[in-house]
Amino acid sequence: MPETLQRGLAGQLVGTLRERILTGGIPSGTRINEVEVARELGISRGPLREAIRQLVSEGLLVHVPNKGAVVFEAGTREVEALFELRSALETAAARLAAERGDRADVAALRRACDQSRKLMAGGRQFAHRSSLGFHHALLDAARSPRIAEQVERVHQQIVVLRSRHNVPTSHTEASMADHEHLADAVAEGRADVAAEVMARHLDRVRDQMITHMTER
Repeated sequence: MPETLQRGLAGQLVGTLRERILTGGIPSGTRINEVEVARELGISRGPLREAIRQLVSEGLLVHVPNKGAVVFEAGTREVEALFELRSALETAAARLAAERGDRADVAALRRACDQSRKLMAGGRQFAHRSSLGFHHALLDAARSPRIAEQVERVHQQIVVLRSRHNVPTSHTEASMADHEHLADAVAEGRADVAAEVMARHLDRVRDQMITHMTER
């Protein structure tokens, strides 16, 4: 296969595998069987290995000696550590978004909130894309690529872990309300409020995850 075609196929595979991992189609702790995946998708193992390397660099997969690539998993202590980092980054991002965001940014935040409400009204689960979409819009408004880069990695790892959890409807409703309050704070340029709402939001998400993990 020509090198350019192989790179293009690897890029497509990254998207396919990432989606399966983030939605729980390949649960945390699962080893990626290269032979089975290549056979299922009808591809050679070369592009697949390149895609796996990319997902390892993103933190969605972890290379385990004598085992190969495994979907990221973590215990309660590491979850707490992840949220310490995420809170430090995203509260700063929320503050910056309120200081730097413009009308287009606020419109993007509102659209993400509306999309979440539509999913819930249609009886669908609060999809990871909806939550990621809001947080991406907030990071865009913050105008801080360095923060965005680090948040992306942490956020994806948390989505992977949450994909195995049953999230109560009350928690989903609270998350959507938090997003709407954040959008209001950004629209009004209230940086302190945005940071406070984000911190409270992430604390609640962390506590819900740890409670579920402990009960299991």
